[in-house]
Amino acid sequence: MLAPMDKERPKQSAWQRIARRVALTINFGWWLQSLAGPLVIASIAAAAALLLIRRQWPDTPAWQLIAGTAALPLLVGLIAWLIARRRFENEEKAMVRIEDSMRLRNALSTARAGIAPWPAVPPHIDAGIRWNWQRVATPPLAALALLLAGLFIPVAADPDPTDSGPEEPLAWQQIEADLERLDQDKVVDEQYLEEMRKKLEELRAKEEEEWFSHSSLEATDSLKKQHEAELQRLERELGRADQALGSLQRNAGQLPQERKEQLLQQFDQALQGLQNGALKPNPELLEQLQQLDPNQLGQLTPEQMEQLRENLQQAGQACKDCQGGGQGGGQGEEWMDELMDGEGEGQGQGQGDGPGQDGEGGGKGGVNRGPGHVGGVLGDEKEKLETGDLESLEAKDLSRSLPGDLLQLQDGEHQIDESATSDGDGGSVGNAGTGGDRVWRESLDPEEQRALKKFFE
Repeated sequence: MLAPMDKERPKQSAWQRIARRVALTINFGWWLQSLAGPLVIASIAAAAALLLIRRQWPDTPAWQLIAGTAALPLLVGLIAWLIARRRFENEEKAMVRIEDSMRLRNALSTARAGIAPWPAVPPHIDAGIRWNWQRVATPPLAALALLLAGLFIPVAADPDPTDSGPEEPLAWQQIEADLERLDQDKVVDEQYLEEMRKKLEELRAKEEEEWFSHSSLEATDSLKKQHEAELQRLERELGRADQALGSLQRNAGQLPQERKEQLLQQFDQALQGLQNGALKPNPELLEQLQQLDPNQLGQLTPEQMEQLRENLQQAGQACKDCQGGGQGGGQGEEWMDELMDGEGEGQGQGQGDGPGQDGEGGGKGGVNRGPGHVGGVLGDEKEKLETGDLESLEAKDLSRSLPGDLLQLQDGEHQIDESATSDGDGGSVGNAGTGGDRVWRESLDPEEQRALKKFFE
């Protein structure tokens, strides 16, 4: 026979297990409720952080991204558990909840206190709680979707700030530099500069892969040639106008009328060229030239004339600088001319000024100083090699020779027949004749004979 306490022990254990299971369910629900909001917010921030990391640091290892993504729910879950634990229920509260839901009339509480026996365990336990799966599953699924999006959405890597992209055609840079130089000098009309910049922007607006295509390079070459032609034309017309004004100013009362008219015509032609071209001088200079009457140069003060000519020369120099690639009017070409002509100062030690003294560098030529140039542009000349006389190669295998190949050269003399010969007989009507006279009379028709005779008369 079992003691009463032994009979109640299985029922007590069963109800305790049921109470613990109900308490765990309720506590898990409170934890999910505390986790839902923070988890979604943290997932949004984490997805944005993942996209930013993948864009800024594309070489970040994948395992680091996955580890960081997995650590986020754990951290948020721990914080949610700390917040929700204040509402957690224990075994005793779970039994009270079961009593209330199943209307047991405090049977479990009295049995737990030892006042009454434990009731029998029914086949179905109703604790009065139901899962709202839509509300429970939505936040975790949304968080999972956000994290997966941050990991796998294609993101283009942020371009390296040190990488400026593909190098644009050199002609664009040269034209842009010319326009900037002309704009700074304020010597040309701004309308031309705006039009050229607009054309450059149209070329740059194309895809970078098309910058060096055949059509783009043709358009670039055409634009560059047009720009260079305008610079040369403006420089030429400005120079002609300045030259004409200078001659008229210096020799106003000494020039003959014919020469004066030529200079006036030269100035008019230069002025028309400045007005008709696409690249014009600045409006102020062009207006001064249009209002200027070359016949009335005496009305201008020397200061006004010098200022006008200075403006012309400044504009012309600006065009020349652009054509010289920004080297100050073609200094590179002048340097090469000086180098080839021997007009440099010499960069070696010693100038060789005195008679009989040799310097190591190039210098200015003179009577006692030699030609003044260095031995060679690329350095001192080396000693010539003794190559010897040229000899021909003889081909022994004549089976591979082709028609027209030179086989042999041989010196020889003409063989002349020095035996005496007679001139022959010219012949007559009955005699055919011999020698050259036979060819004349018998080989040619009368008309041919007359034509040939007339030719040699």
